[in-house]
Amino acid sequence: MKFKKILITGGAGYCGSVLTPQLLDRGYRVTVYDILYYGGDFLPKDNPNLNIIQGDIRDAAHLTEALEGIEAVLHLACISNDASFVLDEDLSTSVNLDAFEPMVVAAKEAGVKRFVYMSTSSVYGVSDAPDITEDHPLVPLTLYNKFKGMCEPLLFKHTDENFTGVACRPATVCGYGPRQRLDVSVNILTNHAVNKGKITVFGGSQLRPNLHIQDYADLCRMLLEAADEKIAGEIFNCGFQNMSIMDIALIVKKIVEEEFPEKGDINIETTPTDDIRSYHINSDKIRRVLGFEPKHTIEEAVRDLCRAFKEGKLPDSFGGDQYYNVRTMRAIGAK
Repeated sequence: MKFKKILITGGAGYCGSVLTPQLLDRGYRVTVYDILYYGGDFLPKDNPNLNIIQGDIRDAAHLTEALEGIEAVLHLACISNDASFVLDEDLSTSVNLDAFEPMVVAAKEAGVKRFVYMSTSSVYGVSDAPDITEDHPLVPLTLYNKFKGMCEPLLFKHTDENFTGVACRPATVCGYGPRQRLDVSVNILTNHAVNKGKITVFGGSQLRPNLHIQDYADLCRMLLEAADEKIAGEIFNCGFQNMSIMDIALIVKKIVEEEFPEKGDINIETTPTDDIRSYHINSDKIRRVLGFEPKHTIEEAVRDLCRAFKEGKLPDSFGGDQYYNVRTMRAIGAK
C-alpha cells in the first residue's frame, strides 16, 4: 500500500458509496469529506478507520483542517451530470470550477503526496471521430463538461516531484450503489423497464461509453496505487462498452424480460431529445500504461439493479428525490 491515509471528496456520493467501504476493507484509513446532500447512513460508520466530515469543498479553511495528515486525495465531489446545471449556474460554477484550484493548493501545502482528479469523458461533447483518445480536442456542450476540462490543467500547474497529479476521464457510470442514482442512462432505462414495463429512449443514436460502478471503484484504487512515474501529469480515458442509447435499451429489455418474466414483452418507445452528447472513447492508454481493463459489463449492471429492485432496496424509484441529483438539490435549496 503506497498511501495509508486517504481523503475522498464526495465519498458519500454514488461512486463513493461503493468505493469507500472497499478501501476500508483493504486497510486504508479513509476520511470522507462530503456535504452529505444525499445523507451518509449507507457508509460503514462503525469502522474505526472511517472519518466522515460533513463539509463543503468551497470552505477552504474547513477543508485545510480535514487535510491534516492526509497522504493522497481522491477528488470525486462535484455538482454531477449535465442536467444539474439547469439548477443554479453560481452553485455549479463555485463547486466545479472556483473551488478546484484552492483545493489543490491546500492539499499540496498540507503535504499530500498524490492528487487523483476524477474528471469525465463528457468533456468531448459531440464527436464523430471513430475513436477519441486523450489528445482529442475538448468540445464541451455544457458548463459541467466545460468546467471539468478546465480543472485538469489547474491541477498540473501545481504538480512537481513531491506532489503527483493525475486526471482520469471515466465514462458514464452504471449499476447498483448504496447511494443509488437513477438519473444516468443505463440506470434510467432499467428503472423504466422494471417499474413501468416499457422503456422510453430519448433520441437513441447517441453513442455513450459506459463503466460499471465496480470498475470505477477499481480504477480509483489503481490510481492510488500506481507508481508515480506512470501517472504523473497524465490524463487517462476509462470506458468499457461504447454503445448507442438504443443498443443499451435493447440490452435492458432482454435482461429485464429474463429477470422478470411475469412482465412479458417490454416495449421500447423513442422520443426526441436535445441531449445530443455523442462520442466513442478509446481507453487503450490506460490498458497500455497501467494494465487496467474493465471487467464488468452493462449486462451485469442491469442484473445488479434488477436484484436490488427485487430485494426492495430501491423503493419509490420514480417518486423518491434521493435517486435524482437535480431533484434533491432543488428540494433542499442547495446554494
